[in-house]
Amino acid sequence: MMNTINQVQDEIVEEFALFAGDREAITEYIFEMGLQLPALPEADRVDQNVIKGCQSTVWLIGDLKEGKVHFDADSNTGITKGLISMLLRVYNERTPEEILAADLYFIDKIGMSGIISSQRSNGLTAMIKQIKLYALAFQAKARTNA
Repeated sequence: MMNTINQVQDEIVEEFALFAGDREAITEYIFEMGLQLPALPEADRVDQNVIKGCQSTVWLIGDLKEGKVHFDADSNTGITKGLISMLLRVYNERTPEEILAADLYFIDKIGMSGIISSQRSNGLTAMIKQIKLYALAFQAKARTNA
């Protein structure tokens, strides 16, 4: 059984607590999380998959399989790839309803605003918005097909 969105967020908060606010260690950890994200095929690295509002280039693809949203993402920078990988860890393989109802609190709890620049923070907000837009679109599509 898969953990709930809040359980995954709590796991992330616990992991970051181990660094006791050490910005360098936290940045390295985020970078390492990005390394675990599989690279997107070149065919998916197209403009229509780019998240607008990110300083770095971030590609995000969403697909609905058996009622759950599956995301694939990549970025041209390590830190940003780490940030999107954390979001995918929370949101991947969830129903559109779960994604839209989720209260995303781990970002504040780990003190992300003190770790990343305001431009990266704006990019993180754009990533979350794009994930929720996919969920909204899949929810609407499911209703019209019902």
